[in-house]
Amino acid sequence: MNLMTVSTTIAMLIPLIILIAANILAARSNTDREKSSPFECGFDPKSTARIPFSMRFFLLAIIFIVFDIEIVLLMPIPTIILTNNLNTTLLTSIVFLTILLLGLIHEWKEGSLDWSS
Repeated sequence: MNLMTVSTTIAMLIPLIILIAANILAARSNTDREKSSPFECGFDPKSTARIPFSMRFFLLAIIFIVFDIEIVLLMPIPTIILTNNLNTTLLTSIVFLTILLLGLIHEWKEGSLDWSS
């Protein structure tokens, strides 16, 4: 048998065996009511643990995270300007900032940034 065929077979079998073993070991019993109920210091819960979550807050948090990542991408621009071609770096930065500005305008017009309504 070819060495490549043996290696490929082993490379496919080992992850498959690990996945099957993990599924067998991680099997949970869905019939146990106590395990699926919320736990409050050994007492029965006073109210439901499944409170509704504000979708507006979630969207605002996601927008905040996206803009934070974009700021991190903008931070090295002064260093890049010093080391690379000025025209290319400025053109790329302007295109990137334009895309950010268009996204901000879209979010603003959509009303995702208006928390009061």
